[in-house]
Amino acid sequence: MGRELTQKIRLRPYIAATSAYLGGHWNCFAEAAFSPKPESLVSNMSSAAASVVNSAESGLASRALSARLSEAYRVVRDETERRAAPLSAEDQVVQSMPDASPAKWHRAHTTWFFEQFLLGPHRPGYQVFHPDYAYLFNSYYVSAGPRHTRAARGLLTRPGADDVTAYRRAVDEAMLALFAEADEATLHKLAPLVEVGLNHEQQHQELLLTDILHAFAQNPIPPAYDRAWRLPAADRSGDDWVDLPEGIHAIGHAGESFHFDNEKPAHRALVGPVKLARHLVTNAEWLEFMADGGYRTATLWLMDGFAAAERDGWEAPGHWRQGEDGAWRIMTLGGLQAIDPDAPVCHISYYEADAYARWRGKHLPTEMEWEVAARAGHLNDAFGLVWQWTRSSYSPYPGYRAIEGALGEYNGKFMVNQLVLRGSSCVTPADHSRLTYRNFFYPHHRWQFTGLRLADYDV
Repeated sequence: MGRELTQKIRLRPYIAATSAYLGGHWNCFAEAAFSPKPESLVSNMSSAAASVVNSAESGLASRALSARLSEAYRVVRDETERRAAPLSAEDQVVQSMPDASPAKWHRAHTTWFFEQFLLGPHRPGYQVFHPDYAYLFNSYYVSAGPRHTRAARGLLTRPGADDVTAYRRAVDEAMLALFAEADEATLHKLAPLVEVGLNHEQQHQELLLTDILHAFAQNPIPPAYDRAWRLPAADRSGDDWVDLPEGIHAIGHAGESFHFDNEKPAHRALVGPVKLARHLVTNAEWLEFMADGGYRTATLWLMDGFAAAERDGWEAPGHWRQGEDGAWRIMTLGGLQAIDPDAPVCHISYYEADAYARWRGKHLPTEMEWEVAARAGHLNDAFGLVWQWTRSSYSPYPGYRAIEGALGEYNGKFMVNQLVLRGSSCVTPADHSRLTYRNFFYPHHRWQFTGLRLADYDV
C-alpha cells in the first residue's frame, strides 16, 4: 500500500478494554455506563504500541501480536453482531432514505472490507465467499471496482440476513486463520490494515443504530430497539462560559497512536480570544427557540438552511413528534418518549444549530477552538452524548496527503461542502473517540446524534 497507513498506525489495547467494551458501554443505557476519557485512551494506545515493539525486539512478537490481533478482531466483530441482535430479518432490510443503509448492508460491507483489503491480498489461495458480494457491498471505493447504487441498497432482499451471518462467519474464520498462520513480518505488515478495518467497522456500528432509528421513526406504530434506552441529562455543573485567550496552539494528532489521515499533520494555529459554552444546549433551551418562532424567522437562517426547513417542513429537531395534546415527544432507540428538558438537544442539522446560535446572539465554535478547550478539560460532555457541530468546513490540514492506494479514498475525497463535528455520541463505540477526531456531515443532515455548544466572540 506504499507508505504505512496513517503514519505508522499501531494496534490498540482491546484486550484490556474487552470487559468494559462488551458490557453495555453506551452512555445512553445506564448512568454508570462505561465512558472513556480521551486522554487515557491516548496513553493506553501509546503503551500498546510500545509493548508490540518491545515484544518484537525480544523475539516473542509473532505469537503475542497474533493473539492481540485476534482478540481485537473478535471484540469489534462481536460488538457489531450484538448491536444487530435485537433486529428482525425485516428490520435489517429496510432503507429509509438514500443517506442511510440497511443493517444487513452495514454487517456485510464491513466484512467485505476485510475480504477485499486483507484476505485477498495477504492470504494465498483465498477464495471469495461469493463472487457478487464485492459489487453489492463495496461502498465508494472506486479503485476497488464497480458498486451497486447506494440509494437502492434497500431493494436487496437477497442475500438475506442469515446469508450475511454466514458471510461474516466465513470471513472471521479466514481472518483468525490468517493471524494464526502468518509469520512475524507478515503480522507487522497486517497490523495497521487490521487497525483501519476495525476502526472502520466501529464507524459502521454507530451508523447501524442511527440508520435503524431513522427507519423506525418513519413507522406510524413506533417500535423500540431497546426499551431501556435513555439519553442522560447534560452536565450543567461549573461556570457557563470558558475563556480562551488569544494564543498559538497545537492542533491535530501527534504521535503514533491510532488516527485517521484527516487528523494529520499536527500543526499550530492561532485561536482566540473567544469564550466557549461549558455546557451543551438542552431540549429546554431549544423549546424556547421554537416557542419564539425560531423555525419561522428567516433572518436567523442561512438562505440554504431556511430553504431546506421550508422544503422539508422542519418545525422541530429530527425524530420529534407533536401529539394531539400539543406536547412534543421524540422517537428514540427506546421508542417514543417524552422530551427530557435536561437532555442535550440532538438530531439537528448544521443549519438549525447555526440559526439557534444567531437567535442567542452567539456563534458556533470552530473545530480548533473546540479542540483547544476540550484538551484543557474545559468542556462538559465533550464526549459520549452528542456530536457537536462546528462552523469549520471539512478541509485538509496544511500539508495533508492522502494515503496511497484504494484506502486513500477513505477521507480525502470528501473534503468539500461538509462541516466538521467534534466529540462523540452516545452510540459511538466506547473507545472510538479522541480529541483530534474529525467527524463530518453535510449541513442539512440531521439523522445522527448531533447537537451543539455555543461560542461568543464578545470577550
